[in-house]
Amino acid sequence: MKIGLNKRVNYVDLVDKKFGNPGKIKIIKVFLVEDDEDLRLLYERILASFGFKVVEFAANGKEAVEKYKSLSLKPDVTIMDYQMPLKNGIEAGKEIIKHNPKAKILILSADRNIKEKVLSNNMNFLDKAFNIKELLNKLQELL
Repeated sequence: MKIGLNKRVNYVDLVDKKFGNPGKIKIIKVFLVEDDEDLRLLYERILASFGFKVVEFAANGKEAVEKYKSLSLKPDVTIMDYQMPLKNGIEAGKEIIKHNPKAKILILSADRNIKEKVLSNNMNFLDKAFNIKELLNKLQELL
């Protein structure tokens, strides 16, 4: 199912169908890793408007790994920039997956040359020149 920009997806229903818990509310938890504060705020607002809850932020790859490991309730998905200080998104994603092999990680990057490397490391890729519809479709695929 593709998502139209003018059509809101009921993510509670999506989760109910996937996990078989009709009527129970499940908030989709997101760990957002982005070194640009303005983009972090923008992503959080977009995600919140479609029923996601950003449960934690990190501004670089090193901080992302440390915070992910310390979270008692793991996020349903981690959205991570590729180019960041201290540790890039692929390096951080590998460490997170080593800690939790079931982690779902979406790497955002304008550098399309890294796509194969991202995919070969059990992560997902979205070209940073994306629109809201593309982001929501990718997140729906991951859930």
